[in-house]
Amino acid sequence: MDEIRWYGKTLSPDFKELRIVVISDLHYGNPYYSQKHFQRTLDFIKNNDNVYCFLNGDLCESMTVASKGNIYKQLVEPEMQRDNVTEMLMPIKDKILAMTTGNHESRIREIDISKDIAKELNIPYRAEGVIFKISFGSGNESHLNSPYVFWGYLTHGYGGARTKSAKAVKVERVSTYVHADFYCMSHDHVVNVAPDIYLIPDNRGTEKNGVMSGVVHAKRKMLIKTNAYLKWGGYSEFGGFPPTDLTTPVINLLTPQSDYWSMYPEKPHQAIKVSV
Repeated sequence: MDEIRWYGKTLSPDFKELRIVVISDLHYGNPYYSQKHFQRTLDFIKNNDNVYCFLNGDLCESMTVASKGNIYKQLVEPEMQRDNVTEMLMPIKDKILAMTTGNHESRIREIDISKDIAKELNIPYRAEGVIFKISFGSGNESHLNSPYVFWGYLTHGYGGARTKSAKAVKVERVSTYVHADFYCMSHDHVVNVAPDIYLIPDNRGTEKNGVMSGVVHAKRKMLIKTNAYLKWGGYSEFGGFPPTDLTTPVINLLTPQSDYWSMYPEKPHQAIKVSV
């Protein structure tokens, strides 16, 4: 396997804030897939210059004879699911930053249909997860040509969980071993957003009587569980799972130049907020 590497993209220096959407768990091909809700997300991305997105797995239902669910109710076969999803994403391909895969696509062992989609869209792809550096704007640290930098980590997710807290703890666990400003995990079909704080010592300090001393900075990281595009019914209802959250979270990356900066009382170096 290749050593893990990060990807990144430098966007417009004129952006004062950036909005990030994570597209995951379409389950296209499932009879309960909601085209209406997915189209709303596509339109939001397409019609706003400062909105970009990631693809985070389970875009296709990819049902097989060995998987859960009724293969005979699958609307189209997996290769057609791949092609139709690619076609729907093509109008926003320049706004897709990177892509992972999901457990549903992984059911198809003969081919990697997520890799096929990424290739057609010409976007970075790493099945397990993506570390991504987003740079935009100008004026960071009072330097005119210096952009603001945010780091994100995305992975589809794993396992089963019944309660919202059990679902949320999985993204919290990931945040302990990957550095980022925001972490996105999908798979569980329930939106959950939680801020977390960790402390970073400043390398700079002063010396007195042979001992160095310096300040410690508090840094925010956002832990985000994303939505799905499946209406309630079928396997979810039979299995006793709650209705799917169809509302798409929007991650707001703010700079001090943003018109929204004054909405928040604190004045950190940079701000990551999530609205639903």
